[in-house]
Amino acid sequence: MIEEVLYSLSGSAIVVILLAAVIVISVFLGVRIVPQSEKHVVERFGRLHSVLGPGLNLIVPFLDRVAHKVSILERQLPNATQDAITKDNVLVQIDTSVFFRINEPARTMYRIRDVDNAIATTVAGIVRAEIGKMELDDVQSNRAQLIMQIKESVEDAVDDWGLELTRVEVLDINLDTATREAMLQQLNAERSRRAQVTEAEGKKRAVELAADAELYSAEQIAKARRIQADAEAYATKVVAEAIKNNGLEAAQYQVALKQVESLNSLGNGEGSRTIIVPANALEAFSDAFKMLKGKS
Repeated sequence: MIEEVLYSLSGSAIVVILLAAVIVISVFLGVRIVPQSEKHVVERFGRLHSVLGPGLNLIVPFLDRVAHKVSILERQLPNATQDAITKDNVLVQIDTSVFFRINEPARTMYRIRDVDNAIATTVAGIVRAEIGKMELDDVQSNRAQLIMQIKESVEDAVDDWGLELTRVEVLDINLDTATREAMLQQLNAERSRRAQVTEAEGKKRAVELAADAELYSAEQIAKARRIQADAEAYATKVVAEAIKNNGLEAAQYQVALKQVESLNSLGNGEGSRTIIVPANALEAFSDAFKMLKGKS
């Protein structure tokens, strides 16, 4: 059947059919649609020719070919553990995680064979080098600074590979059992020292407050005595002025008043009492009552 169709076609018709086939194949080979997440590396006669970005691209059929399809999405290397020795000779295990993306596929494809292993090896060496510059306490307390130093060093190392190092994380810092126990003892000793210091400061503060209270009490007592002395001085001044103005009778009147007040207070006391007074006391009281009666 096919042979009969071919025999029935003229030479010009065959040429047209072959030309159409060539055009279809050329279009199929020359038009390349690149996804947003990829870049395609094009070779011509085995040599790098161009890099196709996302979207519709045209290449020369039969001369150009897409040699590599490279993802430009951010990638994460598997978490890795490196043994390192700190500046103070402590063995630690560092768990790291690295994120990167390919920015220049041409440099990545033609300068390094295995990107993932190359980055992992580079990170391991740099981590050991950076840990060796720091003491254990600095490694644990300055993790952010350690991450920054590792990231900068790795970026410099992978710059020729057309990579962008987006993030480096130090996930964990593990110690051997002996070092961990020694650090625990040191931590307990530090806690005990802080507790003793806090207790001593509390006792010191209590003594200071007690001394302040005693000082305040003494000041108040002195102030009360000063006020009492001022009152007595004022009373004495008043009596002196009364004697000066009214003569001796004013003084006798004050004495008689005090005697009567004393007798009244003795009489109002609770319980039965026996009071012994001098013989002339009754005469003094009698004189005092006379004076008070005359004064009134």
